[in-house]
Amino acid sequence: MEILRIKTQEQLEEAFVIRKVVFVAEQKVPLEDEFDEFDTLKSECEHILILDSDNSVGTARLREVAGVGKLERICVLKPFRNLGLGKVIVHELENIAKEKGLKSVKLHGQTRAEGFYQNLGYETASDVFMEDGIPHVLMTKNLGLQD
Repeated sequence: MEILRIKTQEQLEEAFVIRKVVFVAEQKVPLEDEFDEFDTLKSECEHILILDSDNSVGTARLREVAGVGKLERICVLKPFRNLGLGKVIVHELENIAKEKGLKSVKLHGQTRAEGFYQNLGYETASDVFMEDGIPHVLMTKNLGLQD
């Protein structure tokens, strides 16, 4: 497995294919809701791909929102789930946040993944809310960086 920070449009398109499979096809998120103005190489987001040999199998992005890193669009193709790739993705996004000097991160986690994120040190910081018809909670984590 290899973690790749996306630098080309071709790599970004591979990430989009994974997101369409996971979020649009599997989870029934409307296509128009899945993609936004941050899905470009010129946006402030840092997009990543997880590669298995030459196959793209997972993706996510990190966006800075009011001085906090926001982990977004975390997904792994079904045949590659339960191999620890979600943890690899989260740690890579946290590393990127630290490189940017961000002291904390947050995410909107699907409630079915709440325990996964808690095991990685995230704390639930909201009641359940709906996003694209799926129950979510806000989760936060201090990255331990000092001033």
